Amino acid sequence: MSDANLAEFVSAVPMPALVIDQTERIIAANAEARTLLGRNLDNRHFATILRQPPVVEAIEKSLRAKGSATARHLANDGAQDTTFQVHCRYIDGVGAVSAGAVLASFMDVTHLEQARQMRRDFVANVSHELRTPLTALMGFIETLRGPARDDPAARDRFLQIMADEASRMNRLVGDLLSLNRVESEERVRPTERLDLTEVLESTLATLRPLAESADVTLALTAPEAPVHLPGDADQLRQVFTNLVENAIKYGGSGGSVELRVSVAERDPAVRGAAVRVQVIDKGPGIDPIHLPRLTERFYRADSHRSRQLGGTGLGLAIVKHIVNRHRGRLRVESDLGKGAVFTVILPL
Repeated sequence: MSDANLAEFVSAVPMPALVIDQTERIIAANAEARTLLGRNLDNRHFATILRQPPVVEAIEKSLRAKGSATARHLANDGAQDTTFQVHCRYIDGVGAVSAGAVLASFMDVTHLEQARQMRRDFVANVSHELRTPLTALMGFIETLRGPARDDPAARDRFLQIMADEASRMNRLVGDLLSLNRVESEERVRPTERLDLTEVLESTLATLRPLAESADVTLALTAPEAPVHLPGDADQLRQVFTNLVENAIKYGGSGGSVELRVSVAERDPAVRGAAVRVQVIDKGPGIDPIHLPRLTERFYRADSHRSRQLGGTGLGLAIVKHIVNRHRGRLRVESDLGKGAVFTVILPL
C-alpha cells in the first residue's frame, strides 16, 4: 500500500487514528488525531507525542509481537477530562521497507467512565445515607441493653429516636424504589388523559394538615375550566406533593404557599401548547449557587436542616425524572430572602 493510499485509508477511520511503522515513527494520521494530539504529527517518533506509558507500551508490544494490544489514554478537551480506549492492530506489508506497522485508533469512552463514576458515587451516597440512621439505631440498642434498661424516661426517649431513625430509613428505601421505577418508565410517555386541576386539589387536601401544623396557608389559583393533559395521575401527584411539601418545610416561614396554574397555546419550553404550574413560597429562598444541582441525587442546599426535617435527598431527582417522562420541563428560580418558585411545564 502506498503512502498516499495509507493516508487516504486512515482518513476514513471515524475516530482519531495513527499509523506507526517499525521505525517507531508516525507515517499517517487523520484529522481527528491531529485535533486530539496536535497538528504536527508526521514523521515524529510516537513516544514524543503519546507520552503516557500504558499507550507507549501497547504500541511497542503490538510492533514487536505483530499482534494487537489495548490501553487507556487520558486527555482533556478544555471543558472536561476525557478517556479514550486505544486499540492497536498490526498491519503487515506497510511502512518502511514494507516491514509492517501498527494502526492505533482512539475510541472515546468518556461517557462510559462518567456512568461508572456516577454509579460509584450513587452507591457511596446510599451507603452513607443508610449507615447514619443504622449507626444511631445500633448505638441506642446497645444503650437500652445496658445503662438505660431500668430508666423508663430514657428508654421512652431512646425508643422514640429509634422509631424516627427507622422511619427515615424506610423513607429512603421507598424513595430509592420510586426513583428506580420512574427511571425504568421514563422512555414511555403516559397516554391516559387526566384533569390536572383535580390532581392539584387532591394534593393540597392531603398536605393541608402538614401546612396547618406549620402555620402555613395553601392556595390554588387555576383556570375555571378543567385542564386536561396526558399523564400519570399518581406520578404527577407525587411531583406536586414533593414540591409543596418542600415549600412548606423550607419556605413555610413566609406564611403561605401558592400553586399558580396557567395555560398557553404555545410555550417555548416545550414548543407547543402547555400548562405551567408554579409552586411559590415566600421563605428564605435558595442561594443561586445551588440551583443547577438541586435535582441531583442526594444533593442538598442545606444538609443539616434537610436531615432534621426527614429529607432523603432524592425528592427533586424523582420530580425531574417524572417531569421528563411527561416530556415536560422543570424550572427553579430563587434569590436569598425572596422565596423560591418551582415551575413544572407540561405539554397538553
